[in-house]
Amino acid sequence: ETRLGEKDLIGYYSAASADYGAVGVPEKFCPTIELIDGELLVGAAPGWPHQGALVELASQLHIACTPPFRVLPAPFAVRPDPFTELRPDVLVARHEDLTLRNLPTAPVLAIEVASPSSRLKDANLKKAVYARLGARFFWLVDPDLEEPSVTAWELVGGAQYQRIARVRDAEVFEAAEPFGVKFSPADLVSGLRP
Repeated sequence: ETRLGEKDLIGYYSAASADYGAVGVPEKFCPTIELIDGELLVGAAPGWPHQGALVELASQLHIACTPPFRVLPAPFAVRPDPFTELRPDVLVARHEDLTLRNLPTAPVLAIEVASPSSRLKDANLKKAVYARLGARFFWLVDPDLEEPSVTAWELVGGAQYQRIARVRDAEVFEAAEPFGVKFSPADLVSGLRP
C-alpha cells in the first residue's frame, strides 16, 4: 500500500495531472479526489447512508428527467478549466453540454450528499464554487437516519445562491426545474431504516 506524506501533495495541480496516479495518489482514493483552483481535495470514502441516498436520489431523478437533460451520478467530472475538477454526487446537465469524459461547463443542478467527513466542504466550499461556475441550482442532501433533509438553492443575480426550500424527514420536496420531481428525504433513506 502506498503511503503519502504531506509533502507529497504540496503544490498546484491541473486536470492534466489529475490522472491522479501521476501525483502518487492510490487508485482507491481517486473517486473522492477533486481539484479546486489547482488544489487537491481528498475525502474519505462515503458510508452506507451516503451511498444509499445517492442511489435512490439518482434513480428518482433519472425517472423524472426530461429532454434536453441528463442525470449522472458520481464520479463524473465537472471540468470547466484545467485547474478545477469537481465530482458532484449527482448532476443534471444539458445533453449538448456533455462530452464522453466530462462536463466542461457548470451543471444545471449540482447535488451533494453530505457525510460526516464532507458536510462542511459540501455546504460551504463546493456550494461557493458551483455558484462561481454558474450552476443554476444546488441541493444539499443530508441522509441522517434520525432527520434526513434536503436543502435547495437557486442562483440569483448570477453570483449568489438563495435558499428556496428546506424539507425534513417525511415532508415533500417538490422541484419544478430543471424538470418536475417530487420526493421526501425519508424516501432517500427508507432502505437504511430497520
